[in-house]
Amino acid sequence: MIRKEMIAMLLAGGQGSRLGVLTSKVAKPAVSFGGKYRIIDFPLSNCINSGVDTVGVLTQYQPLRLNTHIGIGIPWDLDRNIGGVSVLPPYEKSSNSEWYTGTANAIYQNIDYMESFNPEYVLILSGDHIYKMDYEVMLDFHKANNAEVTIAVMPVPVEEASRFGIIITDENRKIQDFEEKPANPRSNLASMGIYIFNWKTLRESLIAMAEQPKLDFGKHVIPYCHEKGQPLYAYEFNGYWKDVGTLSSYWEANMELIDIVPEFNLYEEYWKIYTKSESLPPQYVSEDSVIERSIIGEGTDIYGKVYNSVIGCGVTIGKDTVVRDSIIMNNTTIEAGCEINKAIIAENVTISSGVQLGVGEEAENDTAPHIYNNGLVTIGEKSVIPKGIQVGKNTVISGVTTAEDYENSTLASGKSLIKAGE
Repeated sequence: MIRKEMIAMLLAGGQGSRLGVLTSKVAKPAVSFGGKYRIIDFPLSNCINSGVDTVGVLTQYQPLRLNTHIGIGIPWDLDRNIGGVSVLPPYEKSSNSEWYTGTANAIYQNIDYMESFNPEYVLILSGDHIYKMDYEVMLDFHKANNAEVTIAVMPVPVEEASRFGIIITDENRKIQDFEEKPANPRSNLASMGIYIFNWKTLRESLIAMAEQPKLDFGKHVIPYCHEKGQPLYAYEFNGYWKDVGTLSSYWEANMELIDIVPEFNLYEEYWKIYTKSESLPPQYVSEDSVIERSIIGEGTDIYGKVYNSVIGCGVTIGKDTVVRDSIIMNNTTIEAGCEINKAIIAENVTISSGVQLGVGEEAENDTAPHIYNNGLVTIGEKSVIPKGIQVGKNTVISGVTTAEDYENSTLASGKSLIKAGE
């Protein structure tokens, strides 16, 4: 029988609803990041850099682009005869079929897949964080403490601790207690949603808790292991880690990449981030154009001016267009004479000439202020904005829009324009 020391299960089914129109047609882990990457490239690259060569990717919501991106795992060297990467959607079973209802339920439905590798350890990961982490170091810590479960934790400022699942440990990092988003936290160690389980322990606890609705690691499985008196340990991680679950955190994480000395370096030799890359021609930069502090993807043509921005692959930025503090994803065209301020523009968008985005005073968004805020303009994929339109801040546009959709050629700050069928 095949035996793998540690396999990874990567939860990539999330809808990412706090990313608004960016995830209306694509799963959050497949959203572009840093120009040519997608969010899922980070945990996949961490796996292969850590020597974990068997990864099950659990998909559910809008999986097409994710599946196409992962393929058979060639960019991450995960095209193996034994192990490698497997995409695991929910599937029809003879007795009952169900969607994945919680993080641990998704893992439970794939017990047979894990069993086939007879692993000693199972690493559980989330597909929507940006970070570099050597899981082998965490496994060494797990073994050294004879732990049954090890949870990766990160110190957070005490004033922010109430936003996280908080873990209380003794001086040896043995876990004493948990608090989910506590009002008065007793510790500042936040769970990162990264776990190493001994396979026997994981299997037994999933089967024991299988009937729980929306079976979840933080709420059900880990407390169950703790109540049974199994040794649980917290592994402290002190590197860069970003949850890019909101538009403003997604925008900030991209902007941090273009700092003169970025806190998170995409290009380190010894810890590469791998991605599926098309073979594209190099960037074309016209003699009149200006580029400052920006990332520009391959196959992109720049005739205008770009400041502090992250530009994907195959993008065109027209003459006399100025782009500032923005993220523009692959294959988007911005025609001549536009002004783009603090915008997140998804893939395959067309912005016609003379459009101004992010102008005027801020106003609270009228449909989803908890999503569209921080002064950003968000444009969903395949959208079209006609010539000469002015768009305010905290706005969202999705769909093929025409001049008739805008009153006086304007979408005021705080307004949403989402065409039916989008």
